Amino acid sequence: MSMLLALVALGTTALQSQNINSYLQGDLRDATFVARVVKGDQQELKKINKDFGQSYRFETTSIKVKEPFKIRSEATVEDTHIVYIVNGVEQLIRVPRAGINQRTNLSRAPGRRQTLLDFGILTPSLFRGLFEAKFVRNDRETGEPVFDITYLPSLDDTSRNRIWIDPVHHIVTRREWFNQVGRQLATFYYENPKEVGGVWMPTRLEVKNVEGKVAGIVKYDSIKVNTGLPDSIFSTQ
Repeated sequence: MSMLLALVALGTTALQSQNINSYLQGDLRDATFVARVVKGDQQELKKINKDFGQSYRFETTSIKVKEPFKIRSEATVEDTHIVYIVNGVEQLIRVPRAGINQRTNLSRAPGRRQTLLDFGILTPSLFRGLFEAKFVRNDRETGEPVFDITYLPSLDDTSRNRIWIDPVHHIVTRREWFNQVGRQLATFYYENPKEVGGVWMPTRLEVKNVEGKVAGIVKYDSIKVNTGLPDSIFSTQ
């Protein structure tokens, strides 16, 4: 029986595509969801980098995304409301109470651009002028295809991600994040996929630092897909 199971696993692995385009979710046009922090260990998060733990200080964050490359996050801490927007290469951080209205062009800092990859979702736009993918192997244990995701050479950023993809639900299940000198910073696990409007999205994110300590856990709920979000809410002006 063990030999039969091994042969079945081998056959399943062999059938997995080595082309990243086979795992992209082209039906996703926009999405709205709420991120709820379950765990945020600031001491362990700081071991990833000094700023990584900031987003884990917000108990809940409302997130809206739209293709291509539009993200709007809003959170409130006590009486302070914070808005974070990425629209292409333009970033806006707005904190009205503190009089902060900071705009930044990230065209020369692609590693600072938040994308759907951060949420475990792959869409065609990611591989049109930003990332390129190289097949590495099929995972021996799960059979999942593994790819290295790097920035285009013209963007002059050598940081990279190694990702494992669920070939059925077309979500990233694991992502290893490396900085520009090749040092691993963290590992992200995307779990509990849910289908909403024909699009699969992970509903739980767990991040571990390089010591293998669970530094943060986030759950995503109240998910809505393809509701026709207007471009105006992603304005950085």
